[in-house]
Parts: sequence; structure tokens; C-alpha cells
Amino acid sequence: MVAVVVGASVAGARAVQSLRRLGYPGRIVLIGEETAAPYDRPPLSKAMLSGQVTAERIALLRDADLADPKVRLRLGTRAERVDPERHEIELAGGERLGYEHLIIATGASARRAPWDPGLPVLRTLGDARRLSALLRPGAHLVVIGGGFIGSEVAATARGLGLAVTVVDPLAAPMARAAGAEIARRLSGLHAARGVRCRFGVAVTDVRRRGDGYEVGLDDGAVLAADVVLAGIGARPNDAWLARSGLPVADGVLCDPYSRVLGWPDIFAVGDVARWAHPRHGRPTRIEHWTNAVEQADCVARTVLNPAAPLEYAPVEYVWTEQYGRKVQITGRPEGAPLVVTSGDGDGARVGVLYGDDQDRLAGAVTVDWPRATLAARSVLAEGGRVGAAHDRWLGLASGGRP
Repeated sequence: MVAVVVGASVAGARAVQSLRRLGYPGRIVLIGEETAAPYDRPPLSKAMLSGQVTAERIALLRDADLADPKVRLRLGTRAERVDPERHEIELAGGERLGYEHLIIATGASARRAPWDPGLPVLRTLGDARRLSALLRPGAHLVVIGGGFIGSEVAATARGLGLAVTVVDPLAAPMARAAGAEIARRLSGLHAARGVRCRFGVAVTDVRRRGDGYEVGLDDGAVLAADVVLAGIGARPNDAWLARSGLPVADGVLCDPYSRVLGWPDIFAVGDVARWAHPRHGRPTRIEHWTNAVEQADCVARTVLNPAAPLEYAPVEYVWTEQYGRKVQITGRPEGAPLVVTSGDGDGARVGVLYGDDQDRLAGAVTVDWPRATLAARSVLAEGGRVGAAHDRWLGLASGGRP
């Protein structure tokens, strides 16, 4: 019996570890296109970029995983296609590898800038090393995109002594992910640290000039830059699956048990998976670390016990750290906001609750308030209402327990 995991991502590494821990009886083969062993990605835009940690510190597989004779790593190896009828993976070079269970964990790739596809991006360890070499104190970095990656790189670069400008067509950074209220506060954090914020304007072109760049904006301004980072999102690595005839639509399509539609022995986890989320009632794809870890574990349990497959219905959760502040997002910050604060001044903890049109809690965002995030996740998991979460938060703000 052989389980093949394609993709040495966070999801892929956790799938291997979960299969081992749960006692998978056969061999486990992990195929990864990068030559580096699986590593954690959140530090790439922070501690790794600033030189505070090394690649060894962010490795995901433990010595016990690597020493297990049943586990084999095939790094620097690209999967070209799946032959689901024959239960085989075709690798670059033509080699074919058979499987009883296939877990697809090929993740996503950074979107390249349409103005200049050669602009730096940040998605891999190699990207982080190349970008780190460019971040010289005193240089001017222009970050295109105020999402997670763009905002975190801007904060890190300021700490390294660079002049930084962030450009985004939205009115505030991370507005889609964190909601308008917290996004405005994040904008203030950037400005207070000396980041030049050009929000509400779009990039029209990027031109190379000598050793640097000129970035044109739709309000007519032109920014001179030494380094330009394109932080404009990611796309799932699903082209090889489409070539294989598997169902693909912005990710490989799966049922509520993360099984690829039509193929009960093929699973997908992490950024590449779009599955029928039982809670949302529609296909969902989530590009977050917690999702990758939880979905990988859920799939491993179904592989070991296919007669009792597990529905995967997570409560979404993601976090970011910028300028020493931790922002945590759970659920989906959509609907009418309800703001709760605890404390005063710069150290105040802030939370925002969001409800749907029936007053059910849809999501919550907090700043430096982890207990409030835990309380909101609990209410979300119960399908509770905004009022229930609000009462718990008021109890926390007054010193009570969640």
C-alpha cells in the first residue's frame, strides 16, 4: 500500500505527519518541486526576511519523520499529471509512480505583475532569500498590494531601515480580509511608523530605470523606487490537474470530505483545494496556514477509515503580525460591524464582530486580544448569534472569562 502526497507544502508535510501518527500501514511518498525540505511559510515575510531565523529553524518535518523507513521524500521532482484510472502519477522525465491513496497539496503560486513579470514576489524560500538581499537600509521599497504579504513586508522593511511606500487600490490595507474598521487602524500603524501610504490609487505601469524603477499611478504620480515588490495575490497550482482531466475551477473541486469529485481515492488539501464546505453551502478555497494543517489532518483520518469519512467544515482563522501588533481574523468579516474595545491608549485591545442579515455571527477581527478571538471562534462553531459573542467580549473587557 502506498500513499503519495504531491506538494511539499505545509499541507503536504502535515498530511505525511498525520498519516504517520495515525498508523498508515503502507509507504508514504512526498513529492516536492522545490529542492528544499518542507518549511513554514509565515516567517518568510517577517523573521526570515529580516534575518532573525534561518531555513533550518522553519523546517516542518522532524527527524523522526525523516528517519522513518516508510517515509520517502522526492524533492526537486515535479509531478506532470495524474492517471486516475491506473492509479499513477507521472513525474517530469516520464517516471510513473503508483498509489493507493493520492493527496494533492501543490498549494498556490504568487501572481506575477502584469507590468513586469520579473518583479520580485514572496511565496517561497528562494523568493525570501532574493528579496532579503535587495532590502538595503536607506533604499526605497515600493510594495504593490496592501494584503497580508504586502503589509508584513512593509513592516519588516521599515524595521530594516528602508523607506517604504505601499500602493493599493483599496482605501486601507487588508480591507478585504480584516474589514474596514481594522483596516483603518492598520493604515494608521503604517503611517505612524513612517510608511508612505498610497491607498485608493492603482498602479498603471512599472518601468525599469537604471538600477531602479519608476512606478506610475492612476492619479498621475510617479514613484521612484530601488526595489518593487508585487504582492498582488496568488493562484492555485492546478494546471497539471486540469491536464489530467480532474475537475478544476480556481482549484481542484472536491466533495465535503475533501475527495476530488469522481475519484474517492484522490484528496486535495490546502490552497489548491476547492471543496463543498458544509457550513457555507458552496465551493470554498481558503489560503490560510491553519486551514492547510486542519484539512491535512482531517483527510488523513478519512484515508485511514474510508468507511466513516470526515466532513471538513472549519471555522476560518488567520493571523498577521505587524509592528508588534497581532491581528486575528476568524470567520468572514462581512455584514454590519460591532466594535468592542478593552483598555485605553496605544495598548488598547480592539475587536469587531460581524453578523449576517439574521444576526448570526459571520466573523470577528481582533487586535492583541487572543481570548476574544477564541470566544468568537467558539460562537461561530456553535452557529451562534452576534449578541452571544458580544456578551462574551463584554465579560472579557470587564475582566471576566470567555
